[in-house]
Amino acid sequence: MILLSISDLAVRYGRSVKAMHGVSFDVPDQSVVAVLGSNGAGKSTLLRAISGTLSLHGGEITNGTIELDGTRIDRMDPAAIVRRGLGQVPENRQVFSRMSVEENLRAGGLATPPSRRAAARAAVLDMFPKLADRASQPAGLLSGGEQQMLAIGRAMMGEPKVLLLDEPSLGLAPLIIEQIGRTVTEINERGTTVVLVEQNAMMALTVAHTAVVLEVGELKLRGDADELKASEDIQRLYLGGHAESEEHADAEQGEAAERLERRRKSLKVWSA
Repeated sequence: MILLSISDLAVRYGRSVKAMHGVSFDVPDQSVVAVLGSNGAGKSTLLRAISGTLSLHGGEITNGTIELDGTRIDRMDPAAIVRRGLGQVPENRQVFSRMSVEENLRAGGLATPPSRRAAARAAVLDMFPKLADRASQPAGLLSGGEQQMLAIGRAMMGEPKVLLLDEPSLGLAPLIIEQIGRTVTEINERGTTVVLVEQNAMMALTVAHTAVVLEVGELKLRGDADELKASEDIQRLYLGGHAESEEHADAEQGEAAERLERRRKSLKVWSA
């Protein structure tokens, strides 16, 4: 079953900046789909389009459709999309720093029917026991990893069908990044579909079932996560590569990008 479907999506900012063109892919129910790409590839724009927040950043959808569980959402306002079952954890966490941990969680549950809020809170605290210990503490005093737990927990208070994660490992230590990866897996195993935007491609491809690669607003690759992780060009572009020296890194990245385009059809990809 396809839970989220993006079809021929095009986005622009202002009158002339084309940020995305012709992007199409499906997100199966109860899967983890990683979205990879360099800075400026269109990853955050994609999440804004899905969540209905493009207009807050001066953008608009100029073509294409987005469907969630069979209902078109690209013309809905953000609140209506949340009520349809979409949750999002924004880049840099963006917790309400002056509010307590408990108040942040309550804010996340406002769209949840009152009869289910206690169960949603219990599920979040079962996943993140530290948040129970910090319940009365201002969110701004939490560590970076704890704030990411809170941001994810706040989104999960809405009991989303689909959770959008925008760079959850950003600025975190390697051990915490591993924990974030385990958390994504646990969320998915509990029945939530996840769209994971990540600069840390190794973590993303490790926890994802499938992945898509964006380059300058266009979809270049999509396929099985393990298959893409084994691709030489994916390794060079997103998994650290093996450039002999820093002065050769940019040249190698450019060459790898060209090979990535040439070899796109040679990879076994899943159909849209």
